[in-house]
Amino acid sequence: MGIIRNIKEEIRIVRERDPAIHSSMEVFLYPSFKVMLHYRLAHRLYEGGHYFWARYISQRGARKTGIEIHPGARIGRGFFIDHGNGVIIGETTIIGNNVTLYQGVTLGGTGKEQGKRHPTIEDNVMISAGAKVLGSFTIGENSKIGAGSVVLSPVPPNSTVVGVPGRVVRRDNQPLPRETMDQVHLPDPVREDIANLQKENSALINRVLELEKRCKELEKISRIKTAEQRGKQSENL
Repeated sequence: MGIIRNIKEEIRIVRERDPAIHSSMEVFLYPSFKVMLHYRLAHRLYEGGHYFWARYISQRGARKTGIEIHPGARIGRGFFIDHGNGVIIGETTIIGNNVTLYQGVTLGGTGKEQGKRHPTIEDNVMISAGAKVLGSFTIGENSKIGAGSVVLSPVPPNSTVVGVPGRVVRRDNQPLPRETMDQVHLPDPVREDIANLQKENSALINRVLELEKRCKELEKISRIKTAEQRGKQSENL
């Protein structure tokens, strides 16, 4: 009954988050579904101290799907990887409920440090294609990581992060990332900074043009006054 319940849950998750699916049977072809079956078994073996067999099963799943999940990682309910090729999840990673990853995401460490060395991803987080989250820190719940971002420090809850290195560009996300699955319409801080510079530059150019116009008017007035003074001097002579 537990297996059937898990399969029904996986079907529900995929149908909720992937608009490309047309039937429940397609779920059995999804890399995310296949790799999670391998992960769940490998994780149980890992927790039981059977490290070789845990690795063996997880590596079989990686070869079949292109998704590498270390059996030591802790993953909650409602986890979904869209497409998934190139996804890597490290040993001490902790993933909460209803988290979504896209292809090319890495949840990794930063070196050979001991202990907790991979990120903690809280509930309802979406990490877009190609993003890298490196180090032992927390991505707060309901947050969204933009495509191609490199996140090296903690992210507060309800935040949107973009860039290299990643920085928070929006707080208080609404709605939840998994409700829209939107990787595209994110703030672009670089474009915003450039737009502000262009606006300020235009204002400076307009000011310079006004000053040049005023200078020409003053020069004209000065020439007229000079001519008048010369005319008066000639009359006096």
